[in-house]
Amino acid sequence: MKLSFGEKIRNLREDRDLNQTELGKAVNMTQRRISYIECGQFDPSLEDIIAFCHFFKVSADYLLEIPSHYRR
Repeated sequence: MKLSFGEKIRNLREDRDLNQTELGKAVNMTQRRISYIECGQFDPSLEDIIAFCHFFKVSADYLLEIPSHYRR
């Protein structure tokens, strides 16, 4: 089953036992913004994606589901 961007963020957050407020503080976002991203009601900006990648130590390819055949 393919997970959405928001579902991946929620899973990564929950795996680290963080609530939305704690994650928001760590990546300089509000709890509401985190909630909207996780629920798919708000598309993350490039800066948001970069912040999540750095914090969770994952690639943008993983978060965005970029297939390997698109990578150079």
